[in-house]
Amino acid sequence: MMTKNDYMKNNYRNIANQFYEENQLMKALKFYHKAYRLEGGKEDVELLLDLGLLYDELGDYKAAKEKYKEVLQIDVKEARAYYGLAIIYDHQKEYKKAIDYYHKAIDVDASYDRAYFFLADAYDQIGDKDEAICYYKKVIDLEPEDIWAYINLGSIYEELNQNEMALEMMKKSLEIDANHYMGLFNMGVILKKLGQKDESIYYYRKSIDQNPNYPYSFLNLAVLYKEEKEYKEAIKVITKGIEYNSETWVLYYNRGCFYIHENLLEKGLRDIIKATRLYPDVIDYMKKDKEVDPIRGLKAYKIMFE
Repeated sequence: MMTKNDYMKNNYRNIANQFYEENQLMKALKFYHKAYRLEGGKEDVELLLDLGLLYDELGDYKAAKEKYKEVLQIDVKEARAYYGLAIIYDHQKEYKKAIDYYHKAIDVDASYDRAYFFLADAYDQIGDKDEAICYYKKVIDLEPEDIWAYINLGSIYEELNQNEMALEMMKKSLEIDANHYMGLFNMGVILKKLGQKDESIYYYRKSIDQNPNYPYSFLNLAVLYKEEKEYKEAIKVITKGIEYNSETWVLYYNRGCFYIHENLLEKGLRDIIKATRLYPDVIDYMKKDKEVDPIRGLKAYKIMFE
């Protein structure tokens, strides 16, 4: 029989869940805490997991860790608590700690596909490509339709210059979703490496069609035209990219270089200045970049950078 306390605790949780779904996180936290303070709240694993997840989303990692650890004091075999701790350390870029907790989650639940997925990514982040490959393959064994596992695995193979394997993974990703912008983008990258320029252009353009807010499709396509000395087409492509991604410094920087190749020095300088304002760390690179040499004699360049 449900007691009044149980009814109130469930009611507070339901209200909190509703606020959470509406992205009113602080209101959700208020009602989760009301439930937590009731009798049995501190022993309610599902409530503690909800609190841990919410604190994580709010960026209060210390409180999130405390809640997950409270769960493990109740049930040492609760894989979701280990996974929650792993995700927090992942957010904090403490990848080795994250890896330890992902493994703990997997030790408890060998079918925990998200733990394998982010474990693979953590290994990738620390440069252990072999382990990353191993665990992405495990994800695919568990979830054969996981498109991001194929995309990420293919990207690793591309980094390792195992381009035929990379191509195979990207083809499989596009079998799952023929219009996925990242699969299309990576097909462009791989096909360019394999010397298939026309096919690479085709996939970059398809990627742009699917997601014009991903700036690197525009960048890579424009650079491909630049390498062919087709500067006007490169400028056209990257200008379109800036229309959709107006705060992306690398687009301005590269368009500036394209303008310089076309002897449009004032336009080139304006773009270089814009790029350095958006990303001041590029200034040191720019000062050594030979492509920028033609504008160094301009008065505005000297005022800005000398």
